[in-house]
Amino acid sequence: MTFQPAVIGNGLAGWRALQQSMPRQREIHDQSPGIARDLDYFRARIGDVQSAEELVSDYRLLRVALGAFGLSDEIGSRALIRRVLGEGTIQEDALANKLTDRRYRTMARAFGFGDFPTPNSQLAGFPDRIEALYRERTFEVAVGDVAPDMRLALNASRELADLAGGGGSSRTKWFTLMGTPPLREVMEVALGLPASIGTLPIDRQVTEFTDRAEAIFGTSSLSRLGAEPLLAEVLDRFTTLAGLSTDAAQVTSPALVLLRGF
Repeated sequence: MTFQPAVIGNGLAGWRALQQSMPRQREIHDQSPGIARDLDYFRARIGDVQSAEELVSDYRLLRVALGAFGLSDEIGSRALIRRVLGEGTIQEDALANKLTDRRYRTMARAFGFGDFPTPNSQLAGFPDRIEALYRERTFEVAVGDVAPDMRLALNASRELADLAGGGGSSRTKWFTLMGTPPLREVMEVALGLPASIGTLPIDRQVTEFTDRAEAIFGTSSLSRLGAEPLLAEVLDRFTTLAGLSTDAAQVTSPALVLLRGF
């Protein structure tokens, strides 16, 4: 039986309800037969995989690998994935380092096919790390099938915290955020910025993000915005504004327009 998350309402109220029920929902999700079958297969086979080519050639292994890094939608891009994994991340000109979406770099670094003589897939604790990531992200996907905004909030609660705790300058962190589509969308909404800001020169985009963050949250430091208590404020503001947008879309939907006679 496929796991069906319970998401009650949208906006901030829906976010609060999901947070309260999430431990139990995660438990039910993790025990679902489909998740168990995927992970059993991954554990049984990944130790024999020694190259990007071998991973990409096995659809079931690739599905778990991509799912663990939030890239499930890219399963049809096998040539791209093969190159990203095969080139690794050590070389500056590796494809993973050129792509703006940092999820590819994180995945390539995790598997280590292009970085080390013995890839990480051969290490004893590797399946455990991938399993934890896969469980978390497939839960988010299931929630997203019911309430896309809640999936974005769940993802951001983890990814913003990781970004905050990582190295690099504040400006570098903003570039990373802007190059990670799910995080960027959350921050655009939370800051009240239009998606069209992406058409501006990149330096101007950083200025718009940081100026608005300073005005709303009192800081433009992602090290602070990705840590409590400001992380909770960012997510509360995102879910509130995203909920208002959803309500407005429903009010102006074609079906309601026809019913009202406009």
